[in-house]
Amino acid sequence: MRVLIVEDDPTVGEVLRDLCVELGHDADAVRSAEDALVRLAHTRPDLVLLDFRLPRMNGLDFLRLPLVRNSGIPIVVVSGIATESQAQECLAMGAVKFLAKPVPFEQLHSLLEWFERPEPRPERRRAPRASVALPVRVRERDGTEWETTSVDVSVAAVKVRPVGMTRPGPTVELSFASPDEDQSVQATSILLRIDSDGYVFYFLNLTDDHYERLTYLVRRLSAHPAPP
Repeated sequence: MRVLIVEDDPTVGEVLRDLCVELGHDADAVRSAEDALVRLAHTRPDLVLLDFRLPRMNGLDFLRLPLVRNSGIPIVVVSGIATESQAQECLAMGAVKFLAKPVPFEQLHSLLEWFERPEPRPERRRAPRASVALPVRVRERDGTEWETTSVDVSVAAVKVRPVGMTRPGPTVELSFASPDEDQSVQATSILLRIDSDGYVFYFLNLTDDHYERLTYLVRRLSAHPAPP
């Protein structure tokens, strides 16, 4: 079984990883929820061990993301300081279990045995995308701004064309307007991957209004695609 450990303390992450390996599983550790999102874009673990208190995006924010909620991956939240109400909220957001730190070896062993599944893993479903060229403004965390054009867009992500030698940072602020609309869609976004034809960003904090507008845009463009 493949286990992804999301833990900002490198010592704790290494201990959990070594314990998983000792129990006969493949395990990898990352130190932030943002790094975990990048991993999920490329590989699908069988189980995620998620620390509740993380820098920037915490465990609860991670659980709320549509990409995470729709993945179907079992997520176990681990924390030594979360309150009872926070633990219940994590479970309400889809976590399958909440464990207190430190996790005893025997408890981790039983946990991994319980989640191990012999059947094939389901394929991940990709959000519908629409090919469209929209002006996009990118603002880096250091304040640097640059403009580019979208390649395609979905309710979860957007791919933009590379501009010269510009290489975006791991998180940026994106702003772009739908056709025939004056108000821009704005969202903090994380760089998921770099393709030969552009950069793919996943939206982290779309408002309900922006989500609805993107849903309408993608459906309209998918039904009436632009001519080649």
